Amino acid sequence: MNLASTAASAVRNLLRAGTALAMVATGAVAHAQAATDEAAVRFGARADVLNISLSPSGNKIVFISAGPGHTEVVNVIDFTTEAAVKAVLTNGEKLVDIDSCEWASEVRLLCQLSGMGGADGGILIPFDRLIALNADSTNIRMISQRDSPRALGFNQFGGDVLALDVAGEEGMILMTRNFIPESTVGTRLGNEKRGLGAELVDIANGRSRIREQPDDATLRYIADEHGRVRVKMQAQRDSNGNLLGTFRYFFRTPDSNSWVPLESLTIDGQPVERMIPLAVDSARNVAFGFVSRSGYDAIAEVALDGTGIGKLLMARGDVDVDGLIRIGRKNRVVGASYATEKREIAYFDPALAKLAADLGKALPDQPLVNIVGASADEQKLLLIASSDTQPGMVYIFDRKARALEPLLPLRSRLEGAAMGQMKPVSYPARDGTMIPAYLTLPPGSNGKGLPAIVLPHGGPAARDEWGFDWLVQYFTAKGYAVLQPNYRGSSGYGEAWYGRNGFKAWEVAIGDVNDAGRWLVTEGIAVPDKLAIAGWSYGGYAALQSQVLDPTLYKAVVAIAPVTDLGFLIDDARDYTNSRMVREYVGEGPHVALGSPRRHAERFAAPVALFHGTRDLNVDVRHAQAMERALKAAGKSVTYREYADLQHGLDDSAVRVEMLADIGRFLEAALDGG
Repeated sequence: MNLASTAASAVRNLLRAGTALAMVATGAVAHAQAATDEAAVRFGARADVLNISLSPSGNKIVFISAGPGHTEVVNVIDFTTEAAVKAVLTNGEKLVDIDSCEWASEVRLLCQLSGMGGADGGILIPFDRLIALNADSTNIRMISQRDSPRALGFNQFGGDVLALDVAGEEGMILMTRNFIPESTVGTRLGNEKRGLGAELVDIANGRSRIREQPDDATLRYIADEHGRVRVKMQAQRDSNGNLLGTFRYFFRTPDSNSWVPLESLTIDGQPVERMIPLAVDSARNVAFGFVSRSGYDAIAEVALDGTGIGKLLMARGDVDVDGLIRIGRKNRVVGASYATEKREIAYFDPALAKLAADLGKALPDQPLVNIVGASADEQKLLLIASSDTQPGMVYIFDRKARALEPLLPLRSRLEGAAMGQMKPVSYPARDGTMIPAYLTLPPGSNGKGLPAIVLPHGGPAARDEWGFDWLVQYFTAKGYAVLQPNYRGSSGYGEAWYGRNGFKAWEVAIGDVNDAGRWLVTEGIAVPDKLAIAGWSYGGYAALQSQVLDPTLYKAVVAIAPVTDLGFLIDDARDYTNSRMVREYVGEGPHVALGSPRRHAERFAAPVALFHGTRDLNVDVRHAQAMERALKAAGKSVTYREYADLQHGLDDSAVRVEMLADIGRFLEAALDGG
C-alpha cells in the first residue's frame, strides 16, 4: 500500500470516536461542563501530538498524544496495513510522564520517561528512565540501568541516547550511563569507578557493555554519525562539589582515543574565547557549535584535527543564531535558525533549502515549516507547518514522488476556530529605548477601546516568538488584546539586551513591562480601567512586581507558578549542585529585597489570582503560598489555586481547562468593576 495514498485516510481514522486521539480531552470536557467556558475547553486541552517520529523505512509513525488529565498515550500507525491507530503504551501516574518515543529499529521503540520524586514538603528529585518496547506493545524492557539495592544513592538519570545506529553493532544503541558506586564487602570506594560513561545496549534484551569508562567530571558526550564518541564536556566545581557554571570541552582526533582540550580556537582567522559544541560530522572531521561574534551567538564549525581552525557558518548583527537544525537517524546537520520578527531557518543543504522554499509557497498562510522526522534514506520527511493562527499540521512528504499529504492536526479541537493574528510591534520605554513585542487582537476587532492584557514571558533568559500560543489565543477568544513584550533581560537579542538579567536588573525589565501597558493605553488599544497583566514563571513574577513599581497601572494580576521572593530562589537551590550558579545569577544586595513582591504586599492595589503545582522544581510552590499569606495579611484581594503533584508546566488538560475558566471569571469580575 502506498504511503501517500493512505495518509489522508489515517487522519480520518484518527479523528473518529474510539481512537486513541479521541481520548485527548476527555477529562478536560468533564471539568469544562461545570466551568461553562467553551474557550477554556478548546484552548486548555493539551495537544493531540506532543511528540512524533518516523520509522527507518518511512512506513510507520509513533506519536504521543495527551490522554485524559495528566496522562499520555503512545500510538503507532503502520501505513503498510490498515493505517489504523494502535495505542501501545500509556501512563496512569501523575508522577511519571512519557516525554518522547523514537524508532530504534523498524519494530522496536525507545521511549523516554521522566518524573519528579521526593516527599511532599521535602527535596524534589527529578528522574528519567529509558524503556524499549515492540511496536505491538510486547517485550517491554527497562533500558536504563536498574538501581542496585546496594547502591549508595538513587540514580536520577537513566541515560540519553547518543546514537541509534552504531557502526558494526547491529541491534545496539549507544547511550550514556551514570555509574554509582556500591558499598560491598571487600570493596574500597576510592577504587570504584563512578560518574558518566557510555555503553552499547542491545535494544532487544537490554544487555550492555561499556564503550566509555565512567568519568565523574563529565556531564555530556557527543557522538558522531557512526556512534563514536568524539567530544565530551566537563564541569568545573568548587570544593563542595557545586557547579561553577564554567565548562571545558575535549575532543578526539579520528585516529586516537586520547582526549585533547578544545581550546585556542580561531574562527575565520579571529581568536574565540570558547565554543559550545553541539554535533560532530566525522566525514568532514568537524564539530558544530555556538560561538560569540560581536555580542551575538553565532554558529561555527571547527576542525577536530588539533589545529583549532574553524569558520563561521551563520551570524547576525541583530539577533542570536540560537538553533542548529539536524535531521534523520544520524542527526545530520543541515542548517541553523534564528528569530527576528519571525523564526527563520537557513539550510546549509541546498536541496533542503529549495524544498523548504517550495513548501512555504505551497502551504496556506506562509507557515513556519519544520522537519521533525526522516526515514533512514531521508526520502520521506515528517514536517510540521504552523503559524500564529494555525496550531499546526503534521505532513508527510515523499521526496521521490514529490507528494505532500496532511497527516495529523496538532490540536484537532481548534480546527476551524477563529484566531487572533500575532503582529510584531515596538513601543518606547521610559528612556526612549524601543522594545520589541507582539500584539494579538481578538478576531474581527478594530483594535481600539478593548480590555487588554500584558503577557510577559518566563525565563527571564527566554523570549517570545511569532507562532501559536494557546494562552494568548484563549485571551483573544475572550475579547482581550494581548501584548507580549520582549523586555530588556530577554535572551535572543544579544548580550547587551540581556544585560545583567531580569533579576539583578529587575527595575529595567519590569519598567519595560509596565511601559507596555502604558503604550496600550496611549495608543487607544486598551481602556485604562480594563488593563490587566498575566504571566507564567518569571512572567508571573513580572506581573506581581509590576504592582510594586506602579500599583495603579494594572487593574488585575494573574500569576502562574510565579517567583515571589528572590531570596527564596537562592534558598531553594541550596540542596542542589547548581546552588552556587543560582546564587550568582540572582545576585546579592539590596535588589533582592526590593525585587521581591512578597515583601511589598502592602503596595498592591489590584486583585491577584495565583496558580501553582506542588511538584514544581523550577519555582517551589512555597512562592505562591507565601505570596497568598502576605497579601491576605495586608488586607488585599487574592485567590489561590494549588494543584497536587503537578510540575511547572501544569501538564494536565483538566487542570488547564479549570485554570483558564478561573482566570476568565477572575478577569471579568476585576475589570468589569473598573
